[in-house]
Amino acid sequence: EDEQIVAEIMGRRFFPDLITHKTWEGFHFAGHEIRITEATDCYGAVVWPSALVLCYFLETNSKQCNLVDKNVIEIGAGTGLVSIVASLLGAFVTATDLPELLGNLQHNVLRNTKQKCKHQPCVKELSWGIDLEKNFPRSSCHFDYIMAADVVYHHPFLDELLLTFDHLCKNDTVILWAMKFRLEKENRFVDRFQMLFDLEMISNFPSLNIALYKAMRKGRMKA
Repeated sequence: EDEQIVAEIMGRRFFPDLITHKTWEGFHFAGHEIRITEATDCYGAVVWPSALVLCYFLETNSKQCNLVDKNVIEIGAGTGLVSIVASLLGAFVTATDLPELLGNLQHNVLRNTKQKCKHQPCVKELSWGIDLEKNFPRSSCHFDYIMAADVVYHHPFLDELLLTFDHLCKNDTVILWAMKFRLEKENRFVDRFQMLFDLEMISNFPSLNIALYKAMRKGRMKA
């Protein structure tokens, strides 16, 4: 079953017939052909399999996870694929990442959502743990969903990442987080995450070493 679903997920990707001066990959999600421009010299400008897993979940669970008119923020949006799919499914999306990635992110988001979405998504800078209250004040920012794909890997900002999840998450916010398991240090982040949030694994793909989680603040999952 794992191999069949993984084959279906990876089958959503296609490549250009002709080599062009810009590197791009294509994807089929939410009834659209999505073209993503990448940069191979930067981790944040490449589409990783965790993003495909999350996009596949959003599309195939659109009734249980209805994004129409929902307020969604993606942290570590990278190339923007997850944000684009959420937008095509009817959400109002804020796609965020580091300042040096915003140009490519904005290009991909605009190219694939203009005149195709109910709500035009916005792109905004978010450096984890920095100026959170200034840029995303708790009093006025309310997100129905926080989405993240492959944000936990060997980087020195895991503390700041956890702080960012904590700041953005209200009592009724749902976190959808796709994670590829790599090294023990990063895996221990899950234990720390569970000190603040109830965590439920909703999909597991051993052949990809990727798990998809749903999380809410402690005590809110069943409520």
